[in-house]
Amino acid sequence: MLLASVVVVWEWLNEHGRWRPYSPAVSHQIEAAIRSSDPRGGSVVLGQVDSRLSPYIIDLQSMHQFRQDTGTIRPVRRSFYDPASAPGQGWQWEWENDAGTWTAYDMEVAIAIENAHSRQQPCLDLTPLGFCYLIDFQNMTQVNRQSQRCRRLQRRADMAYPLVSGPLPIPKGSGAGGATGLGQPCSCQQCMLVLSVKTNTGGAGVQTLGRRSLTMQRPKNSAPIVSKPLSPSKSATLGRGQQQNSNSNSNYYQTLPHGLAISKNTASPRRNAQLFAQSLAALTAGTSTLGITGILMSAAALPVCLTRPPKLVLHPPPVSKSDIKPVPGFGHCCRKTTKKQARKGKTPEEVVKKYLQKVKSPPEEDCTICMEPLGGPSGYKGPGVGPVSRAESVGRLAQCGHQYHFQCLVAMYNNGNKDGSLQCPTCKTIYGVKTGNQPAGKMEYHVIPHSLPGHPDCKTIRIIYNVPPGLQGPEHPNPGKPFTARGFPRHCYLPDSERGRKVLRLLLVAWDRRLIFSVGTSSTTGESDTVIWNEVHHKTEFGSNLTGHGFPDPGHLDNVLEELRAQGIIEDDGLMEK
Repeated sequence: MLLASVVVVWEWLNEHGRWRPYSPAVSHQIEAAIRSSDPRGGSVVLGQVDSRLSPYIIDLQSMHQFRQDTGTIRPVRRSFYDPASAPGQGWQWEWENDAGTWTAYDMEVAIAIENAHSRQQPCLDLTPLGFCYLIDFQNMTQVNRQSQRCRRLQRRADMAYPLVSGPLPIPKGSGAGGATGLGQPCSCQQCMLVLSVKTNTGGAGVQTLGRRSLTMQRPKNSAPIVSKPLSPSKSATLGRGQQQNSNSNSNYYQTLPHGLAISKNTASPRRNAQLFAQSLAALTAGTSTLGITGILMSAAALPVCLTRPPKLVLHPPPVSKSDIKPVPGFGHCCRKTTKKQARKGKTPEEVVKKYLQKVKSPPEEDCTICMEPLGGPSGYKGPGVGPVSRAESVGRLAQCGHQYHFQCLVAMYNNGNKDGSLQCPTCKTIYGVKTGNQPAGKMEYHVIPHSLPGHPDCKTIRIIYNVPPGLQGPEHPNPGKPFTARGFPRHCYLPDSERGRKVLRLLLVAWDRRLIFSVGTSSTTGESDTVIWNEVHHKTEFGSNLTGHGFPDPGHLDNVLEELRAQGIIEDDGLMEK
């Protein structure tokens, strides 16, 4: 018996053709789902670990990630790396994007950076990896060789990615250097078979650990190996596996739809070799995912135990134009927003004073904005705030009673939308009418003749949001710079009940105040300057609830009302909608 181990990193393919790593916590969650005995198996709800990923679900049967609010489908894969590498040791390398937040490097790049850092190199050229960047470890920066733009980078400690290990029997006839299989830490025979990782002990085939780990490399002084890769259409579903074939001592190696590898030595009995070859032939013939796994299990003379994930229903059945009706009680079915009109006439100091009461004797506590004592001067030293008299240095917000330095509140207002409203940083009470930076767009709403799960006695309100890409305005993070708008139009659903129509009225108020969407950095893709949701949850899954973004959900309408209230939108505002 031998022991072997690898670090597992789950990755997804972005629109630029790059494999982006999930976080260690998410990779642990997916690995736990693989080992789970849950009969529904095959589906992983990412929002259970990271709330920023709440729209996403991974289907382990098809190896794809589904985004519930937009219907976007992306491939995912399961990659193996050396336990001594950056993901195995818990080191994260990240670069600072335009929004000032940190984005993880591709795993291959992060490993190269960590290796160079551990060797105490002063710099690292990423050109061999396909990126025109120079890493400067002394200044902890990344420099674009073409534009000379410099960005900060950081090395951050995090939990290590999951380690998979197990006892490995030496295959008959392979000797000390033969191919070995790595057992999944699960008692299921299926998992023990399909997870097979070759150790680099110098056998007939050696698997390298790294981004291109799912390929076979021919050792020195060995006979040539004839490989036939899968066609692009098939490899998109089956991963990056290849069929390897040379002589009687060669090894078959294939990546399964689960992203797990299977290895079989042809020195075993002839019948097994024939069955296994038939299995691989079925793979290259484009057999369905479940059928592939079943064939492989049958070829190994193991029982087949397969389950299908719950069916994902993002959209309703087709609806004709004649079946689409106005929402009862609404005299319109579309609402547009235009570019924000700048408010004039009041300075930031005048706006803040409107909501403050004077404080003669400040309490002995800190201002929670600058963390300096209220009895002393403000800790804010930036631009845009002039000096104030001692009598005006501290103010109390009239409604909630929290106290702050006047200069701190003015600085906070200057860093916001400057729309005439103020929000208490402690309790989030809103003074005035809060507006957001939602770009121009269109909101449509109507009734379709289908019922949502949990609401069998009423039809459905369908909301369609459409926001095109454009240029950022003065209220956005980077004025004058283009922003993207991914996944539009976005379809959302409410029950056509009295309470559902009440929520719709308040959503219309939120739309008019530009609070449904914002421009910022996507927490899932890391893309900056793009349209993102703005803390008011919508149901984007019509006929199922695999991720919490569908029905039935008895508390959804109450939750939305609470989220709208946090944005300063109360039920009285909905009464103005006719």
